[in-house]
Amino acid sequence: MTVSLKQIKLDLKKLASKEDARFLQRFFKTGIGQYGEGDKFLGIRVPVLRKLAKQYNGVSIDDAVRLLCSEFHEERMLALIIMVNHFKKGEAKEKEALYRLYLTHTKYINNWDLVDTSAEHIVGAHLLNRDRKPLYDLAISDDLWERRIAILATFHFIRRYQFDDALSISRILLNDREDLIHKAVGWMLREIGKRDIKAEESFLIKHYQTMPRTMLRYAIEKFPEEKRQKYLRGEI
Repeated sequence: MTVSLKQIKLDLKKLASKEDARFLQRFFKTGIGQYGEGDKFLGIRVPVLRKLAKQYNGVSIDDAVRLLCSEFHEERMLALIIMVNHFKKGEAKEKEALYRLYLTHTKYINNWDLVDTSAEHIVGAHLLNRDRKPLYDLAISDDLWERRIAILATFHFIRRYQFDDALSISRILLNDREDLIHKAVGWMLREIGKRDIKAEESFLIKHYQTMPRTMLRYAIEKFPEEKRQKYLRGEI
């Protein structure tokens, strides 16, 4: 359905919930000094946004990017879902444009759910058969969310049994200061293990004693309990 940006914003305001907005502002840590400091919420859940994105399949890429620049978290999320949908259906030229727009607007992709919804499907998908150096540039960024984009983008490769870049970027991020990076790296290591346990354990044996505890816990979450405890006790 072709719809104007103004209409989208009006539709979202009609769906807004002050109660849900208060909950989401706490959940996404928007207080002073927290990772989502200052973010604003309308109070709309993701399943509703995904349904709307299907209805708004006629939204142009330009309007999606304008929506991505919104002060409201849900409008940015809706924009990213629309961009992902465009990418999946688009021709090569459109995919290239979306990828470049994504990387020039990372300051608006500024929470873990926004990254996790989009990085794999745009950045990872675009780089699947290309030089993956942009991921390594993101991995050493000063910006938390760009580093998370780097590791989450590799999920697209992991699903295709390509683990080298995920493991290399995990090594770069081993000493990262942010808990949200520890969780993301541990998650990707766990996903590698689902497909090739030897590949995951080869990495873990080299690094498990020095990696952040949260990263390790995420990585070994699905291990048999006895083996999991051995890793936690440092007995491997």
